[in-house]
Amino acid sequence: MAESSDKPSVLFVCVHNAGRSQMAAAWLAHLAGDRIEVRSAGSAPADSVNPAAVAAMAEVGIDISAEVPEVLTVDTVRSSDVVITMGCGDACPVFPGKRYLDWKLDDPAGLGIDAVRPIRDEIRSLVEELIAEVAPA
Repeated sequence: MAESSDKPSVLFVCVHNAGRSQMAAAWLAHLAGDRIEVRSAGSAPADSVNPAAVAAMAEVGIDISAEVPEVLTVDTVRSSDVVITMGCGDACPVFPGKRYLDWKLDDPAGLGIDAVRPIRDEIRSLVEELIAEVAPA
C-alpha cells in the first residue's frame, strides 16, 4: 500500500474558485476516490460556490454545497504534481517538475443550470482522461 504522500496530487485553478474548478475537484474526488489528492483554489476567490454549479453537480449525485472557495498560494502549487487552469487566464507560479495543463472551458458564472450542464459533462470527460493518465486503476 502506497503512503499517502505517494499519491499524485492535482490542483484545479480558476480565478474565483467558484464554478469550473469546484466541479472538476468534485468529479476527481468522486471518480478517483482516495487514489488522487484533490485541491482547488483561485487568485481572487468568490464568497461562495456558484449556485448553478452546485445544482448541476447535485443532479449527478455529488454535493458541493459545503465547498468554500480557497485562495491560491505558492505552497499549494508547489505541493501539487499536476496544476490545471480552467481556461480563465489565471496565472500560477511555475515550478520545475510540475505538469501544467489548461482546460479551455466556458465560465459558468451568471449562467443558468441548462448552460452549466454541458460544462459539467465536459469537465467529467476531462477528469476521466486525467485519472487514466495519473492514477490508472
